[in-house]
Amino acid sequence: MEINKKTKFKKYNCYWIPAIIAAIVILPYLLLSYKPAYSTPPQLIETEQVSPYLTHVLLPQFYNSVQRTEPFDMIIADCGINDIIARSQWPNEIAGFSFMAPKVFFVPDNIILVGTINTEKLEFVITIIAKPYLDNEGRLNLNVEKVKAGAMNITYMAKTIARKLYLSATGEIDTNYLEGQIANSLLSGVPFEPLLEIDNKKARIEKIDLEGGLLKIRFIPILN
Repeated sequence: MEINKKTKFKKYNCYWIPAIIAAIVILPYLLLSYKPAYSTPPQLIETEQVSPYLTHVLLPQFYNSVQRTEPFDMIIADCGINDIIARSQWPNEIAGFSFMAPKVFFVPDNIILVGTINTEKLEFVITIIAKPYLDNEGRLNLNVEKVKAGAMNITYMAKTIARKLYLSATGEIDTNYLEGQIANSLLSGVPFEPLLEIDNKKARIEKIDLEGGLLKIRFIPILN
C-alpha cells in the first residue's frame, strides 16, 4: 500500500512542480506585458508650433491674473496638457529605453500619467499615480504613490532608476531651482515652496483640487 502511495506522490509531483516553475517564469512576463484599456497612446501632432493651449490659454490667464493683488484660480484641463505633450518631440531615448508620448489624466485626488516604454526585447506600459498635497507649512509635495509596469507594482525600483537617470543627465539635483525641487519631490517625496514666476511675476500656490478632467489651483500673488 505504501509503495502505491509513493508512486502516486511521485506522479503528482511530475505535474505540479513543472506547473509552478512555469508560473514563476511566465507570470512576471504576463504582469509586465499587461496593457490597461486607458493606455492608448496619444495622436502626435507633427509641428514646430507650441500648443495654443499653452500660449493662448494658460500663460495669458496666469499673467493677467497675477498682476492683481487678490488670489485667483486657474483651471487646467488634462486634454489641454495632452495637447502640449503631443506637440513635443517623441520618442525620447534614455539609457537604452525609448519613452513614447505619455497621457495625463486628472481624476479625483490623483494625477495619473500613462506612457509606453520600448526596449530591444519588450514593450510595456508605465502608469504613475501621484496624489499632490500641501502640507501644514504650505509646502507642495507631488507625492508619487505608485508606479506600475503593466500590472506589476515597481514603485521603489522605478524611483531608484529614475533618480539614477536624472543624476546621470544633470550631475545633481539642484534644489535652488524649481526644476530640481520638482524632481526631488517626485523622486524622494521632499516638499518644496510652491512659487511660480513668469516674466518677474510671482505667485504662490495656496490650494489644489483635482476632479474629473480638471486641475484647479488657487494662487496668491506676491508683490515685489
